[in-house]
Amino acid sequence: MKNNLILLLFALLFFPVTLFSQDNNFELKASQSMLMTGKGEGQDGAKNPFYGQDCYAIVKNIGTKKFSIRIQLKGKILKTIPILKGEIKKIKLLKDQELYLDSNSKSKIKASLDFKEIKDR
Repeated sequence: MKNNLILLLFALLFFPVTLFSQDNNFELKASQSMLMTGKGEGQDGAKNPFYGQDCYAIVKNIGTKKFSIRIQLKGKILKTIPILKGEIKKIKLLKDQELYLDSNSKSKIKASLDFKEIKDR
C-alpha cells in the first residue's frame, strides 16, 4: 500500500511536467509545412498564451536536419529564417502574423517552440 502511494505521488509530480514539456515539441515529415500560430484556437499547431498580442516566438531545432521558419501576414511571406541543427532563434511575432515551420529536407525534422511576453513596451 505504501509503495503504491509513493508511486502515485511520483506520477502526479512528474506527469504534468512531461505533458507540458511535450506540448510544444513538433516533428514534421520530409517536405512538410505546419502552421504553428496566427490563425487562432483549433487551427494553430502550438498554443500561444499571448495570442492576440505581439510576443516572442522561441524556436529551437532539436533534430539533426536544418529547417526554416516562415513568417506571413495575410498570405504574404514577410521573411524566411533558416535554423541549423541545435540552433535557437528568438523572433518578434506581431499579433496578426502567422508562423510556419517548413521542412525542406528529405527526412523529418524536430523543433521546440515556446512563447514569451514582450515586456519592453
